[in-house]
Amino acid sequence: MKKGLLWKGLLIGAIVLVGALSAYPLQEKIKLGLDLRGGTYLVLRVEVEDALGAETDKDTARLVQELRDRSVATASATRTSSTEFDLLGVGTDRSSDISEIAEEFLPGWDYQRRADRVGFRMKPQNESTIANQSVKQALETIRNRVDAFGVSEPTIQRQGLEGNRIVVQLPGVDDPERVKKLIKNTAFLDFRLVAFPPDGGGVQSREQILGNYGGSLPDDVEILEGPIRDSSGDLVGVQYYGVEKRSVITGRDLKDARPGLGDFNQPIVNFFLTHDGGKRFGEITGDNIGRGLAIVLDGKVRSAPTIRAKISDSGMIEGSFTRQEVEDLSTVLKSGALPAAITYLEERTVGPSLGQDSIDQGLKAGLLGMALVVLTMFVVYKATGMNAIVALALNIILIFGALAYFGATLTLPGIAGIVLTIGMAVDANVLVFERIREELRHGRTVKSAIDAGFGKALSSVLDANITTLLAALFLFQFGTGPIRGFAVTLSVGIFASLFSAIFVSRWLFDLILSRRQRVDRLSI
Repeated sequence: MKKGLLWKGLLIGAIVLVGALSAYPLQEKIKLGLDLRGGTYLVLRVEVEDALGAETDKDTARLVQELRDRSVATASATRTSSTEFDLLGVGTDRSSDISEIAEEFLPGWDYQRRADRVGFRMKPQNESTIANQSVKQALETIRNRVDAFGVSEPTIQRQGLEGNRIVVQLPGVDDPERVKKLIKNTAFLDFRLVAFPPDGGGVQSREQILGNYGGSLPDDVEILEGPIRDSSGDLVGVQYYGVEKRSVITGRDLKDARPGLGDFNQPIVNFFLTHDGGKRFGEITGDNIGRGLAIVLDGKVRSAPTIRAKISDSGMIEGSFTRQEVEDLSTVLKSGALPAAITYLEERTVGPSLGQDSIDQGLKAGLLGMALVVLTMFVVYKATGMNAIVALALNIILIFGALAYFGATLTLPGIAGIVLTIGMAVDANVLVFERIREELRHGRTVKSAIDAGFGKALSSVLDANITTLLAALFLFQFGTGPIRGFAVTLSVGIFASLFSAIFVSRWLFDLILSRRQRVDRLSI
């Protein structure tokens, strides 16, 4: 055997051996996707308007506080949208103060004076950055919650490059209802001052609050409801609060949260604030002693205690919780409060029996497809078809080896990609074999026909596989879940097919020719 053939043979053997070892044992090395293993599939949408509104409230409060520190006691602000607010009570003679504060503390805002008010609007770049960060934070928060709960091999990813949707796949979950509840609990936590009743107590109807304001709420006040529970924690009614729209602090200012017990041994959540959040919280609670402070969780008032003293870096959340609710809420807050609420766009559950049925059907399809390909190659190309069959067998080993090595998840569309690859794997061989046939018909010798066949078919083989690979890359980039699974197996199959059809197949031809002094005929 020629030295070049020997080294090529050793290289092929080493690659195939690595692929086989990576995939063995197959049941342990290949991870199964949701549709094969069973579990829960969710598509969520992050309501980025909430995050933008929270950021606007924070910057609004900073601007007003800085103006009051400069003796502009009449300064106040009203948020008009999630990215806009109006500054009131600041005359034109203090325009320089506004410019200095905006330049130092509000670089992401544009502003313009309109008669007696100054309109602020968030810059598009700042708006885009906050929206993108809120989705990333929500993605990481959900991942932390799922990991803390102990779900094995979850898939949590963003849909698209700049989209606000998140796909969550939880294969083989033991308690799907509780996991879904944990994820659904957005825990959008914020603290707001109570406007009516001022001491924080709730009232029995919305009409009482509206009546206090002459039938029309101020622009900076809204009505939220809260539960009334008995001593056992059972819901017995609903009460209403008039609260300011502006948040004092939000869940993003939390540093930690832990379950605990209150003065009467009732379950509570102890929370601890970041440095900036604690500083802001201390300033506002110090200025509003005697007023009610509403603790708002997911748009509902959990409790509204009266501020008795300045609160700096820690506090507690009460609200007739059960022990499990306190544990779950602590986990949610500790793993990171979501920056915005979440809307559920799609939810489906796959049972384990259906997943096993999919595996069985996929295996049957793969074996049948392989059998038909093998039979076709023998019938059409006779003994030379054996070359393509050997290359096909190596191709399948390489596919599973690569999937195991890179930790890819096999899905039902992924099985479809493998079945498709089985057909595509011999496509390159067909192009080469047909060129060899054509060269033999023109009277070339077997060796020169093989050389010409591989040389002339190479461009067609590369064109066909590269265009398919580009399509697979787009599917992987913009697809989610099962679509990505199909793209992964298809991409791996293309690389394996090119290696087996061009490199391995040519090596087999050269090996046969090297063992004979003269080859006058090729069974093709």
